[in-house]
Amino acid sequence: MSYLKVIEEIKKGKFSPVYYFHGSERYMIEALKQALISNGMDQDEQDTNLSIYDLEETAIQEVVTDAETFPFFGERKIIFASNADFLRAKPAKNDLEHLPEVLVDYLENPAPYSILVIVAPYEKVDERKKVVKRLKKTAKTVACEPLKEWNMQEVIATIAKEHRVSISEEVMTYFINEIGTNLMIIHSEMEKLVLYVGEGNAIRMEDAELLLSSQENSSALKLMDAIMTNDLAKAIDITKDLEKMNEDPIALIALVASQYRTLLHVKLLKQKGYTQQQMVSQLKIHPYVAKISMTRQAKFQTKELKEAIDLLTETDAQIKTGKMEKSLAFELLLYQLIQKRQHVS
Repeated sequence: MSYLKVIEEIKKGKFSPVYYFHGSERYMIEALKQALISNGMDQDEQDTNLSIYDLEETAIQEVVTDAETFPFFGERKIIFASNADFLRAKPAKNDLEHLPEVLVDYLENPAPYSILVIVAPYEKVDERKKVVKRLKKTAKTVACEPLKEWNMQEVIATIAKEHRVSISEEVMTYFINEIGTNLMIIHSEMEKLVLYVGEGNAIRMEDAELLLSSQENSSALKLMDAIMTNDLAKAIDITKDLEKMNEDPIALIALVASQYRTLLHVKLLKQKGYTQQQMVSQLKIHPYVAKISMTRQAKFQTKELKEAIDLLTETDAQIKTGKMEKSLAFELLLYQLIQKRQHVS
């Protein structure tokens, strides 16, 4: 279930006895947690009926015992259990012994007065484990993953609806182009636009152009533009701006790799005679992304796109294995990508 729909349910007072949040999008996880706290209990109950556990320090069986204990002076208790490392294929080695079967048993008959939230902030967990299968089957599950192009419009439209403003598809397309898929930035920029236009009004294109202009030099798509125009200095400046907004170099590599893969897919589909609309359906990308990719792919050779993807994969591996420092590796990557462009040009 999408995180927006779950938050909407929570705001309406529809709670599940167990939630399971998994994935690397920490802003999404935090938004869900805050929605549960602010809508699930009064401020004065939080000292006694809100428990927060780190499963790298506390065993899951202790958390379950807490969930089974009646709340003090309140309707319900909320228990957050973060860093559920025991759900991964290779948990970190420590002296803590988790008993996942205790959680499995609890899921069969969860306490009606408790809301238990299991959080696994990782890219992957071991889907073969019984406890993971049972969580996905019985708990309200949310995949907290970075946004993709094809679900951006839903997110922006929902945020606009929550703030009681309207936004046209044209303005949403501009927003996506300028801001990218960073959820924290999307919320921040939408709040800025809402404050500017006022509740009950429409966000116009001129409003978006005025208020989003500060994002121009740090836009993810602008980074791709700098690479395409062989502008290394501009690419590095944009990277520095993105890093100031807490964009990790590994995330930036994934971002650029996504752009290259889209260009390659669009190029190959164009060679097969696909129309732009067919590409949207086939690749599940935003129509604007398909349109801009159709223009950009003509400036690349198929071989160059494939070599760039290989280079991005290699750099990602070097960073993750500790062979290169993140920022230095990304700057070197930019240099190599632009060198390829200059060679082709």
